[in-house]
Amino acid sequence: MKPPVLGQKRFLTDHFATESFSEELFHEAYMQEMDRNPLYTGRHLLILKEGNEKVVKTTKFLETKWGLSVANTADFVIETINESKIKDADALFYNELGIALLATSDEIMKLLHDAQNDYIIEPEKVVYVPDEIPADTEISSTWGIEAIQAEKTAYTGAGIKIAVLDTGFDTNHPDFTGRDITAFSFVPDETADDRHGHGTHCIGIACGRTDMQGTRYGVATEANIHAGKVLSNRGSGAQAWVLDGMTWAANNGCRVLSMSLGSKVFPGQSHDIAYERAARYALSKGTLIVAAAGNESRRSQNLFSPVSSPADCPSILAVGALDSSLQIADFSNRAINKNGLVDIAAPGVDIYSSWPMPMGNRTLSGTSMATPHVAGIIALLCEKFPNATPEEISEKLIRMAISLPLPAEDAGVGLAIAP
Repeated sequence: MKPPVLGQKRFLTDHFATESFSEELFHEAYMQEMDRNPLYTGRHLLILKEGNEKVVKTTKFLETKWGLSVANTADFVIETINESKIKDADALFYNELGIALLATSDEIMKLLHDAQNDYIIEPEKVVYVPDEIPADTEISSTWGIEAIQAEKTAYTGAGIKIAVLDTGFDTNHPDFTGRDITAFSFVPDETADDRHGHGTHCIGIACGRTDMQGTRYGVATEANIHAGKVLSNRGSGAQAWVLDGMTWAANNGCRVLSMSLGSKVFPGQSHDIAYERAARYALSKGTLIVAAAGNESRRSQNLFSPVSSPADCPSILAVGALDSSLQIADFSNRAINKNGLVDIAAPGVDIYSSWPMPMGNRTLSGTSMATPHVAGIIALLCEKFPNATPEEISEKLIRMAISLPLPAEDAGVGLAIAP
């Protein structure tokens, strides 16, 4: 299969790790980075209007009329799908979702566009790690664990599977010795090992325990970890890899799926149909999804950006970020578009967690850090209410939240807290 065209985005905090943080410097670097990185991969997603009812018919249509070689997720019952296994295919049909990934010529794509009737064709997005802001403190602050009352709960997430789709995980990290860990890479030609750092940091918040000095930074300390690598070591990935990870998490019985990743959304833009289709499938399998609202806003400069994709999907809970004063973070995106709501908020400024060795631990800020706080809380709720549906767990999460004197478009129902 034709490889996607990805941006070369690196972790911007690396540029500032040894210098004092400047908002102007960060914003300038961010804008330059966006200019260098594409929004779309050059491939396309064919989305059947009637779901998966016409997968067989459409597959034959692609094969006989257009001469395409079509792979199908049904071919991967025993093993997990990965694009490196279908390099000769022109298309991959996601049976469960009624969506096909197309990697074919521009000429055939134009003909498919002109002939479309039972399907919609959308460009495949490039997905990025949100640019995280480095902390300007050397203190290993775990104020977030205290704010969500994780230290007071009797629940640990024991027996609950949490999936985190990100840049992978340092499975040999000493903070996670003895944990139940499943890791898989959906990034062709890259292992699940995290050579970026973002994934290990997010997994630490959702599922970690303590660092080597005994400082607790994780929420669901006994949860089973499913680390899906959908972003490359450079921090970017293809939308299809995220769809792969979403269906993988749902099919493997994960009760909660955390995604601290996204693509930029513009004012007035609707949510992504493919992500929403995948989210509904996950819900049908018992998986509740949370995603980062995004970090493109600069509130101190009166600049606000809409909730990013896929967090703007109706079937995904979007998480905003709070600072230690329980004020909305300067970078946290806002509910500007009709369906792109912020559902709930969590600690996301100066958050201490795990980082690939040899560094071991690091403090960062972002809605990426807020999201796994909520994912961990959901795991605790699933442990407390083992027979509850995702919808019931979501209702309990929303009902328990502490109301804050903040607009709903910024913080949703308020601060998420542990049961």
